Amino acid sequence: MHQKMKRFKDKICLVTGGGSGIGKSTALSFATEGGKVVVCDINGEKAQETKNEILNNGGDAIAITLDISDHEAVQKAVQQTVETYGRLDCAANIAGVAGPVSKKIHEYPIDSWHQQINVNLTGTWYCMKYELEQMLVNGGGNIVNLSSAAGLLAQPENSPYAASKHGIVGLTRTAAKEYATDNIRANAICPTAIETPMIMEGRRKLAHDKKAKREAIEFQAMKRMGRPQEIADVILWLCSDQSSFITGVAMVADGGALA
Repeated sequence: MHQKMKRFKDKICLVTGGGSGIGKSTALSFATEGGKVVVCDINGEKAQETKNEILNNGGDAIAITLDISDHEAVQKAVQQTVETYGRLDCAANIAGVAGPVSKKIHEYPIDSWHQQINVNLTGTWYCMKYELEQMLVNGGGNIVNLSSAAGLLAQPENSPYAASKHGIVGLTRTAAKEYATDNIRANAICPTAIETPMIMEGRRKLAHDKKAKREAIEFQAMKRMGRPQEIADVILWLCSDQSSFITGVAMVADGGALA
């Protein structure tokens, strides 16, 4: 295996949803490239597992149990980051939830609507609010938000998810404009079907529904699902100096699905 360059040497990198899926791959990748990682997840045990994996590989990390829909908890997580490491350079806001059911708008349960908006959209806004506050103190930073292909086009029978992910794109673009002269960049990534616990065991239960999994695969031009690491690689690139003239994009990572 070739030696990766350490693009994040001594950078402080906060990752929400770091206990599994895309978030875990992103946290591990930051650490591999020299970053000091703050692993946040609503599942504290999973956050600890990711942290331990980083420490066992010679990296530096802390774990925080975090519900991003609680603004005080988000503020404390950023404070703990600064108390531990002194600053915040990169934030990958990956935590999110999918709905439990597939229903048209007029049939959609109100509680599920509120949960997805509260976590995916309001929670991402809370993260950005406190991350940006600290990055202004730092004199710069990079934020990448996890949107979705459902943030760019319709997703029938999944209205709150589509609305929340569209909202994340709007938030990201607005932040990019507001902080463009503060040495802060904000970008979003919009994947299609990635092999994560959320899609395999969540609303669509692709691990158990062969027809649904086949449909997800057929949607991709490459005729396969994406891997969490493939999304992590794009997130790291967007957080690195290699993308220094890019801000406000909603970048698709979709195996050619939207082409």
